[in-house]
Amino acid sequence: MPPKVSRYGAVSQAFHWVTAILVLIAFIYGPGGPEQHVYAVSGDADRQLHETLGLTVLVLTAARLLWRLVAVQPDPPEVARWMGIASRSVQGLLYVLLFAVPLTAITGAWLEGHPLTLLAGIRIAPMIAPSHATGESVAEIHGLLGDAIIWLAGLHAVAALFHHYVLKDGVLLSMLPRRFSRQPTHRRPEPD
Repeated sequence: MPPKVSRYGAVSQAFHWVTAILVLIAFIYGPGGPEQHVYAVSGDADRQLHETLGLTVLVLTAARLLWRLVAVQPDPPEVARWMGIASRSVQGLLYVLLFAVPLTAITGAWLEGHPLTLLAGIRIAPMIAPSHATGESVAEIHGLLGDAIIWLAGLHAVAALFHHYVLKDGVLLSMLPRRFSRQPTHRRPEPD
């Protein structure tokens, strides 16, 4: 039987926080809008950063799921049944979106006939036959899913804060490095 732990390991924490930061930066630098705007030369740098971050998130998510197969995880806290179901549902949906958002971006770009253009000038040519109208639809779905992941991640963060400040059950601390959860030591006042 694996030992009980109260927090995620350093690798799991790194996957979590690096992924969260990359998703937020990718969202901020996402060009959005019609195809002419997305692929305008003036937005090349932002698009390249956005596409590089998206591909990185896809690879990190796959690695993170593989890591979960071997990593020891803390037991979930004792909460109401509905909270446990909500927690597992949000976590599962976040994983689905971490795959779906970059995959719809790649598929939409390729269907529209555009290569992926990554930082350092790396280009990945379309690997599927073009179908421009379908590509536009997939690109639109990508935008909606990108908005959804930000809202869901925000809900996830609010729930973590609720666990920390209201339920005081250690859920947030389980995903933070130990140095963030050290309690200050209180000294007794010295007698006069």
